[in-house]
Amino acid sequence: MNKRVLFISVHPDDETYGCGGTIIKQRAMGNEIYWLNLTGATIEHPHGFSQEKLDNRKALIAKIASAYGFTAFRDLGLPTQMLDTLDVRDIFGAIDAVVSEWKPEIIYLPNRSDVHTDHRIGFTSAYATTKSFRKPYIKRILMYETLSETEFAPALPEMVFIPNTFVDITEFMERKLEMVRMYDTELMPDPLPRSIHAVTGLAAYRGSRIGVLYAEAFTLLFDRN
Repeated sequence: MNKRVLFISVHPDDETYGCGGTIIKQRAMGNEIYWLNLTGATIEHPHGFSQEKLDNRKALIAKIASAYGFTAFRDLGLPTQMLDTLDVRDIFGAIDAVVSEWKPEIIYLPNRSDVHTDHRIGFTSAYATTKSFRKPYIKRILMYETLSETEFAPALPEMVFIPNTFVDITEFMERKLEMVRMYDTELMPDPLPRSIHAVTGLAAYRGSRIGVLYAEAFTLLFDRN
């Protein structure tokens, strides 16, 4: 039977850099894939966003969602770079409503200790919605790494991303790179963290762990199987 798989991003592009190959693979396996993005922007945002930039962002996200073939997509539009100014209960409530509606069996979350405050708050709020006694349909929860966020966390034991689950994406690597290139405003020149060089290098390194050309790495947090 097909599974429902939910990918949660804090900012659009996290899902692609962190687990784009896995998204593509899950759909190829016949599973239903869902995308929940937490933050967005408005003209009133303190950092300032023009209407043109907002329109371009909306169009790009719709293009990304269509290219992946998500069963459903939801953008909560919480203020980007400002999650620390919100009541965590409100963030939790917004995420919980979507998770309760979609009832995913598998959830992919951003890493808990990324250097970006939004990522840490997003993880904490999302993970709080997954208590098994309230949502028994959730069978598996994993964290993904995001280039330029995960590896730049302080080099302290409690902040380290420790992968224990690897997904072979060799067959889907070229398609993942196509999705990365669609985020043209986020793409960096080689050899910077969000460059094609870095994305390919990380996938090759993770692939070497399991003897394949390319892989994505995750921390498995919960497994009922």
